[in-house]
Amino acid sequence: MNHDYMREALELARQGLGQTSPNPAVGAIIVRDGEICGSGFHTYAGVKHAEIVALDAAGDKARGATMYVTLEPCCHQGRTGPCSKAIIDAGISRVVAAMEDPNPKVSGAGLRELAAAGVDVYLAHEFRAEAERLNESFVHFMRHQRPLVFLKSAVTLDGKIAAPEDNSGWITSEKARLHVQTIRHESDTILTGIGTVLGDDPLMTDRSGFARQRPLLRIVLDSQLRIPVTSRIVESSRNDLLVVTTSAASPARQKELEAHGVEVMMLDGRDGRTDLPALVKRLAERCYLSVMIEAGSKVNWAALESGIVDKIFFYYAPKILGGMQSLPVAGGTGRRRRVDAIRFRDVHLHQITADEFAVEAWMVKEQ
Repeated sequence: MNHDYMREALELARQGLGQTSPNPAVGAIIVRDGEICGSGFHTYAGVKHAEIVALDAAGDKARGATMYVTLEPCCHQGRTGPCSKAIIDAGISRVVAAMEDPNPKVSGAGLRELAAAGVDVYLAHEFRAEAERLNESFVHFMRHQRPLVFLKSAVTLDGKIAAPEDNSGWITSEKARLHVQTIRHESDTILTGIGTVLGDDPLMTDRSGFARQRPLLRIVLDSQLRIPVTSRIVESSRNDLLVVTTSAASPARQKELEAHGVEVMMLDGRDGRTDLPALVKRLAERCYLSVMIEAGSKVNWAALESGIVDKIFFYYAPKILGGMQSLPVAGGTGRRRRVDAIRFRDVHLHQITADEFAVEAWMVKEQ
């Protein structure tokens, strides 16, 4: 196996990020006699899977060639026909895949079908981690049947996200904020609380400038429907704003928001708050693969305490606010004992600038 070809296939797959949901991002390259004769990547709007795009480009040169693909070819009828059959019919002699498809409809069956037809099949395990990370949300959704929920925050070195008085300006640098936009671009939904809307009047949009398959669904937790119809997030709504509330909210306010094109969803939780696990379940039913939380201290803690958070991505700036009134990244009641602290695993550090870094980690789920 030539590692360079698989690396090129992975780079092709990355070109589809943000354009494939609810499908995975996939890249494929066809090589014959040491030369690339076909390549392609998947976009949902383009319909065709990466393998078919590559086969179309290769034409007759596909016969006897090797295909490098970042994800196991599908073997079932969906929006398109099975890629495994197309590969066999094209006469591909060898398929090198970076990982098996976690979709229960495939899960190794595509590779077995290829092998049964005489195609030499090889799983490139050395690229599995990279391939899984490329489609992290898709893999998580297929394995757990719910979207990947990650909590993003910009914090000072002492874990603060807001000062008690003037909060003008930014905690992190422009480079860090641009990095956030790339994460938003790869997300299906973004969630915040009514406190953030009232305090900052944000748009919560994808400002990466890159093409995306489905609009970024903006979600606001608002148990009493206090969100102003004059807020920027409501005024900019184009069927991409969901406000989650409770039965305590005014029916008149709900009608007013719906008249402005806002979807209102009623999910009663404990203590008069919205039900976060129920929201995640509803989003799963709509095949949203990921939820990015960008909120304040109270919502951050509610999300962590409810267990919906799967991972965190915290950007740290070389600053300290100190004091007892500056808001921590996660407020609420917190855990009362050290032994009860919420724990994380697989911690990775990302250098953002010479003086800034980000911490990425997976939450340890209670058994």
